[in-house]
Amino acid sequence: MSVAPTDAQAAHADGVERLLASYRAIPPAATVRLAKPTSNLFRARAKSTAKGLDVSGLTDVIAVDPGARTADVAGMCTYENLVAATLPHGLAPLVVPQLKTITLGGAVTGLGIESTSFRNGLPHESVLEMDILTGAGDVITASRDQHPDLFHAFPNSYGTLGYSVRLKIELEPVKPFVALRHLRSRSLTELVEVMDRIVETGGLDGEPVDYLDGVVFSAEESYLCVGVRTEMPGSVSDYTGQQIYYRSIQHPDGEKRDRLTIHDYLWRWDTDWFWCSRAFGAQNPKIRRFWPHRYRRSSFYWKLIGYDQRFGIADRIEIRNGRPPRERVVQDIEVPIGRTAEFLTWFLKNVPIEPIWLCPLQLRDDTSWPLYPIRPRHTYVNVGFWSSVPVGPEEGHTNRLIERKVSELDGHKSLYSDAYYSRDEFEELYGGETYRTVKKAYDPDARLLDLYAKAVQRR
Repeated sequence: MSVAPTDAQAAHADGVERLLASYRAIPPAATVRLAKPTSNLFRARAKSTAKGLDVSGLTDVIAVDPGARTADVAGMCTYENLVAATLPHGLAPLVVPQLKTITLGGAVTGLGIESTSFRNGLPHESVLEMDILTGAGDVITASRDQHPDLFHAFPNSYGTLGYSVRLKIELEPVKPFVALRHLRSRSLTELVEVMDRIVETGGLDGEPVDYLDGVVFSAEESYLCVGVRTEMPGSVSDYTGQQIYYRSIQHPDGEKRDRLTIHDYLWRWDTDWFWCSRAFGAQNPKIRRFWPHRYRRSSFYWKLIGYDQRFGIADRIEIRNGRPPRERVVQDIEVPIGRTAEFLTWFLKNVPIEPIWLCPLQLRDDTSWPLYPIRPRHTYVNVGFWSSVPVGPEEGHTNRLIERKVSELDGHKSLYSDAYYSRDEFEELYGGETYRTVKKAYDPDARLLDLYAKAVQRR
C-alpha cells in the first residue's frame, strides 16, 4: 500500500525529531555515532557503549515527482526501497549501486558507482539538495547555492561532517528490459581500448550504450558487459535461482547476448554478492538447491562475514590446516583509463584474487569534489576486488602494496575498507586543508570522528 505524500512527509518530520532528540541525549564528551544495525563498510570500527543516533524514522521515500523526475528521499532509505518506489513511474536514480541495502545517504557520503557511471558520474552528482545533521546538532539544507562548502565536501566524508537526513535527487527514464552483449577480449589492452571507445562515443557499432561494466577472469579472459534499454518484449533470464549471473558472462569467443528485466538488471550482482557467495558454498549446485531464496542476497552474506569477524572462524580453520591467517583485501580503486591495463597486469601478477570487476566513470561536469579529487572530463576505471590473501611480513602488506601502486598511477581508492596511509599522504589525497576548514565550521566541538581517524586509525 502506497503512502500519500503528506503522510510520508509527516512521518519524515517525526523521524527528524527523534533523530534530534537522540542527538541531544548523547553526553557532550561522547562521540556521536549512528545507531544502525547494518553496514556496508569493511574497515574496523570502534566498539562503543554510547547510545547512537536514532535513524529509525529516516528509512523511506518521502515523495516521487514523475513530472520533474526527482525524488525526496530519507537519508537511510536503501536503494532497494528507492528503486521499488521509482520503477513504477518508469524512472530510476541516475546511479544505482550494486547492493540492495546500500543507502542513498551512504552512497553520497561514501561514494557509489555502477554501470551508468560512464555517463552519469557518481551518486552525489545527481543530488540537488540535502538536509544534513551537522556535528553542531543543527539540521541545515545544503546545495550548490546554500552552504556550498559543506555540499561539495560532503562526498567521501563518511559521516565525519554530518549525516544526510533528506536528499532531493534527479531521476532518469528507464525501459522495462535491458538487452545485454557480453564482449570477450583476449588481452587487457584490447578490453580497455574498446571500453574507452564506448565511453568517448556513447555507443557501440552505431547504437547508443546505456550501461557498461566488465569482468576480468584472467589476463587472457575478460569481458565488457554492454547494456541497452529496450521495450521489446521477449524472454528474459533469471539469475535469482540456480543460474549465476557472473558465470553467464563467460563464453569461448566473440559475444554473447542476454536479456533481463530492468529490476533484475539493477540487482544482477546482489544475489551472489558479485561472486563472493562462493565463499559460503552458495554456488555449489547441491547446496544452492536447498539455500533459501530469501537468503540469496548480499545482506545475508554480510551477516555471515560479521560472524566470521566476530569469532575469527576463517583464521581458526586456516591455522588448524597448517596455513597462515589471511589478510582481507576488499577494495575499490580508480585509475585513469590510460593506466588501467597497467594496473590490471600488475595486480594479476602480484595479488592472487579473481575475478575483478571493472566500471568506467566520468564526472558529469566541472564541479570540484575536494575529498575525492578525480579530474573532470577524464575517464577513470573503478577496479573492484574482494577476497583475502595469505598474510605478509607486516600488517596490511598486500593492501599497502596496492595503495602505493594506485598512487603511482595517479589513482584514488575508496575508504569503505582498510586503509594504511600516513596522515600526510592521506591529507594530500583526501581534502587536506579544505576538509579541516569545513570540519571546523560545521563540527566545531569535534563531536564527529575525524576522517583520518575513522578511515585509517584503529580505534
